Amino acid sequence: MVNWLPWVVVGAAALCLLAAAFFARRVLKTDPGNERMQEISKAIQEGARAFIKREYGYVGIFVVLMIVLLCVALRSQDGWQTAICYVFGAACSLAAGFVGLSVSTRANSRTTEAARHGVSGALTVAFSSGAVMGLTVAGLGLMGLTICYIIFEVWLGFWNSANIILGFSLGASSVALFARVGGGIFTKAADVGADLVGKVEAGIPEDDPRNPAVIADNVGDNVGDVAGMGADLYESYVAAIVAPIAIAASGAVYTATYSGTTKVGARGMVLPLAITGAGVICSIIAAFLVRTKKGGKYAQRALTWSTYAAAIMATAASFFLVWWILGWKNIHMFWAIVMGIASGIVIGLTSEYFTSDHYRPVKMLAESAQTGSATIIIRGLALGMISTVIPIVVVALAMGVSFWVGNRAIANGGGIYAIGLAALGMLCTTGIVVAVDAYGPVADNAGGIAEMAQLEPEVREITDGLDSVGNTTAAIGKGFAIGSAALAALALFAAFAQATGLSTVDIVGDYKFFVGLLLGVMMPFIISALTLNAVGRAAFAVVEEVRRQFREIAGLKDGEPGVRPDYAKCVDMTTKTAVYEMLLPGSLAIVAPLLIGRLLGKESLAGFLAGALACGFVMAIMMANAGGAWDNAKKYIEGGALGGKGTEVHAAAVVGDTVGDPFKDTSGPAMNILIKVMTIVSLIFIPLFIK
Repeated sequence: MVNWLPWVVVGAAALCLLAAAFFARRVLKTDPGNERMQEISKAIQEGARAFIKREYGYVGIFVVLMIVLLCVALRSQDGWQTAICYVFGAACSLAAGFVGLSVSTRANSRTTEAARHGVSGALTVAFSSGAVMGLTVAGLGLMGLTICYIIFEVWLGFWNSANIILGFSLGASSVALFARVGGGIFTKAADVGADLVGKVEAGIPEDDPRNPAVIADNVGDNVGDVAGMGADLYESYVAAIVAPIAIAASGAVYTATYSGTTKVGARGMVLPLAITGAGVICSIIAAFLVRTKKGGKYAQRALTWSTYAAAIMATAASFFLVWWILGWKNIHMFWAIVMGIASGIVIGLTSEYFTSDHYRPVKMLAESAQTGSATIIIRGLALGMISTVIPIVVVALAMGVSFWVGNRAIANGGGIYAIGLAALGMLCTTGIVVAVDAYGPVADNAGGIAEMAQLEPEVREITDGLDSVGNTTAAIGKGFAIGSAALAALALFAAFAQATGLSTVDIVGDYKFFVGLLLGVMMPFIISALTLNAVGRAAFAVVEEVRRQFREIAGLKDGEPGVRPDYAKCVDMTTKTAVYEMLLPGSLAIVAPLLIGRLLGKESLAGFLAGALACGFVMAIMMANAGGAWDNAKKYIEGGALGGKGTEVHAAAVVGDTVGDPFKDTSGPAMNILIKVMTIVSLIFIPLFIK
């Protein structure tokens, strides 16, 4: 079973990629709209390609440097095999981002055209585009990781195959950090710059064609919220699969029998692959369930219920897989998976409650804009902070219950293994989670094209409704990513402790642990500061460029016929700034744990990882939910509440949204990638820290 079951998983991943191809064909068969709409869509495509080409060039250089580091630092520990997996993991991540971006930048005008005929068609096109990204992420991630498992565990039988396979996860994580940070800086710099000069200073509508930053803003939706978010959840997905594999392979997980002990071993390693294989099938089924013939409220219901349907199906499949692979005596492991799936749903519902304008928190936040931008910022920060309570309690409960049931099933090491399965349960249906998330930017782009092409107002109303739903589904996707990051990072941290012998040492009584703890708590603040400053600097450059064009291009601000802004200039300068600014945060996440472990020792590194995990988890939730709430508070007002557009209340809400943009789409998402990148780096480079 342990030899042939991975091949079944590869088949499930291949089916997932075929489903992605089906949805891509569905998108490309639809009407792209009139000539003006196609012209705008083409400009967005060209801008996205220019950004990706420059970003991937820098990522390629970083990958080469990492290959050298892996081969040199781990030369006696199969470094070149780890480097092969690293390249494969990075390549799959880059390929998934490229495919998703290629389809989303073509789906935008098609969604606009479909919106001219109603909500149902627009939702179908936008979601089909998101499904391409989601199913490609799930299919490539699972297929690539399983192929590495087959080669190094099944065929070659390396004693440290799990450590070698960790290289695949490191490739996914390092690329995700660059993609998320670089894309986030680009999209939020363009968004903030366009809003500050366009809506606040010039008083022109959002996505007005007179605004020179409007194309850059729409490009950013794709490179940040499609390719960046896809890479983010791809990395979380792979790490969630790798964590229980690494723990099962350590040999510390075994069950007592009448004749002695039996290691879980290969069965424990293949179970995560089998559960994820079932998860991608459930995601495919759920993707075909998304449809509605009614308004935007029902669109949100269709999207969220598809996520829950996939989770229910995955739960049922997991029960039989645990029973079949681990045996009835270890069936308690199933409850760890249930805890992961349930906690993911609860975190998603919490994110929806705090960020959707259907509920009281966002409406109260919008009302606070009546007294100015200061009060809406204060209330938004408070909302983000209080929104951390339920996710933290839920994840803590999932950890505790999983550990308890794991120890009941497998007395030795079962608790930590079960925590890894809980993280896997939360993200085994990543295909549908990413699909629901990646649909939002397409709807946002569709609204921009409707505005720039000067279509009838009813079209913009439909796309705005779908965009508002997309903000909420994006918050749900971030909730899944953040929660699974905490569980997966804890499981990987446990594997690090076992591998370094810290599980038998009283690290709490060692001052080195607390030194590392303080340094670890500091790390998320450093990364947040770097990314927020990067958005601020890039946005400043965009603002100055937009102001310059309004001054120097005669008739532009007044909208005289035939006068067009220089869109390409804003796209190019934002691309250069974003790619340059992503290098320091991305490199620091790799270098910091290496320096801590090498200079201060494994005890300090353990504290460093623990501090970064706890602090990064809380900051990620706070930033994601505060940013989402500010965004939807603005849209709630734009929908006609509290006076609607053009009022002082609306201007205050725009400022709040401007503050929240880098929170939810740049600094916040970087946190959950950061904590896993540093944990995986620490686990792979253990030979450097142990003399």
